Amino acid sequence: MKQVLLTLIAILLPFAVSAERVEIDGIYYSLDTGAKTAEVVNNPFEYQGDVVIPNLVTYSGIDYYVTSIASLAFFRSNNLTSVAIGNNVTLIDIGAFEFCQSLVSVTIGNSVTYIRESAFENCPSLTSVTIPNSVTSIGSRAFESCVGLTSVVIDNSVTEIGLLAFIDCINLTFVNLGNGVTKIGDSAFKNCINLPSLTIPGSVTSIGLNAFENCSSLSSITLEEGLTSIGSSAFQNCSSLTSIIIPNSVIDIRYKTFENCIDLTSVIIGNGVTSIGNDAFHSCTSLTSVIIPNNVTSIGMSAFVGCSGLTSITIGRAVNNISFYAFNTNSTALTDVYCLAESVPFTGSYAFSYVENATLHVPANSIEAYKAADPWKNFKEIVPLDDESIGTIEYTSPSDRIDIYSVDGKFIGSATDLNDAASIINHLPSGTNAIVRIGDKSVKLVVGR
Repeated sequence: MKQVLLTLIAILLPFAVSAERVEIDGIYYSLDTGAKTAEVVNNPFEYQGDVVIPNLVTYSGIDYYVTSIASLAFFRSNNLTSVAIGNNVTLIDIGAFEFCQSLVSVTIGNSVTYIRESAFENCPSLTSVTIPNSVTSIGSRAFESCVGLTSVVIDNSVTEIGLLAFIDCINLTFVNLGNGVTKIGDSAFKNCINLPSLTIPGSVTSIGLNAFENCSSLSSITLEEGLTSIGSSAFQNCSSLTSIIIPNSVIDIRYKTFENCIDLTSVIIGNGVTSIGNDAFHSCTSLTSVIIPNNVTSIGMSAFVGCSGLTSITIGRAVNNISFYAFNTNSTALTDVYCLAESVPFTGSYAFSYVENATLHVPANSIEAYKAADPWKNFKEIVPLDDESIGTIEYTSPSDRIDIYSVDGKFIGSATDLNDAASIINHLPSGTNAIVRIGDKSVKLVVGR
């Protein structure tokens, strides 16, 4: 038995001595004597003041490259004020700097590839962060509740921003997303109440659930082509958002995506969208007109409920299902509904409200079918769609302003050259009537004809 025990000790001995914990110049390390690497580990007396993590350390005459910062290495080091991370560090592990209450400044070395979960969570004094071009992933909750953080620059190398990564960064006023980001995780920027504007680059294919929920100062957001998925409640309660263009690459608008965006006056829905989910634009009270593109087949329950400012609705020709309360605006403001569908869509109860004074425009050969169907028959009058088409108008100078309006006079957009004007018009569903005006001249056209 004794011989067996001695043999087991002999086998395990190399593993036991391969990692050694030492203190060098006030920083504690775990040394891998085989790989000649060092990992920064926790200080039993807590780290304080300004800490510089070197590229390498020397111990007993041997050099060790400092390649990682261990989980919880600086956890609750409440008197730590700044950290400069050496250029050989590749990993900042889970919770490495979590709850460092006085940490103001972090310089991240150019070899860090992973910032793991909760790495800087609850560092309320941290004011700005630049993510170097070596980092490929920002983990979940990495900067959660960094309430002093005002600026974040994310380089092109980052491909994923984890869920809750910047949630509750309430003083964040500037975010630059690099062109390598493909995914923004669930609730990644939720409750960033002072973020005023943002551009989502075309590299991003998906925006997670609640990603920008409650960003109440977000007045401008640019979504570039390439985005295919916007998660439920992604922009819910963005009460300062005034306009949004949904790219043609997006395939659906989901549950509560823009609910309670009370300042939203203009939305252009891309031609790739096939469905609009329940409560998608619930209580967008400043929205005056909406055009549902021709690829949309279904409009969810309460999708535009409480949109009391709506005066004009255009419904594309492919819509076959309009769910309960979809356009129940609880307002008498609605004057015109243009439905291009030749077959009357299945329409749930209370899909429209207060339509007794509104006019329904439908294809001429479908008028009798709409007159016989609920709730369509409740409109004040049902008239044929105006099929008047293309006139001509002269465009003489790049300085000419081109204005585009809906047929009921609602402003859609303006441009200073034909390419920009074409881009605006191409976002409208085929068959939609529009007015193009240059100077004192205007022409009515039917888009796509």
